[in-house]
Amino acid sequence: MDDINEITPEEVEELLGNESDVIIDVREDDEVAQGMINGAKHIKLENIPHSLQELDKDKHYIMVCRSGRRSMTAAAFMDEHGYKVSSMAGGMLDWKGEVVV
Repeated sequence: MDDINEITPEEVEELLGNESDVIIDVREDDEVAQGMINGAKHIKLENIPHSLQELDKDKHYIMVCRSGRRSMTAAAFMDEHGYKVSSMAGGMLDWKGEVVV
């Protein structure tokens, strides 16, 4: 997992609205219910392997969780399957931008 790119919450905020970047929130339903990054797609970590066929390998995926551990796990899995992926360092605990409920 050492080769997975980490991206800061500030960098993620700058990429919002960019069509080639897709934010995927891998947290559980109850965590997402407390708020997630606007425009993020919710796919729980356990569902990532079953969701790969829905994802476009030409896009860059930014994985997000609460603290950064699950997003790094998801990013490593997707990287192994040929996806362009980054993990948001510090997760939602470090996110200072707006959230939607």
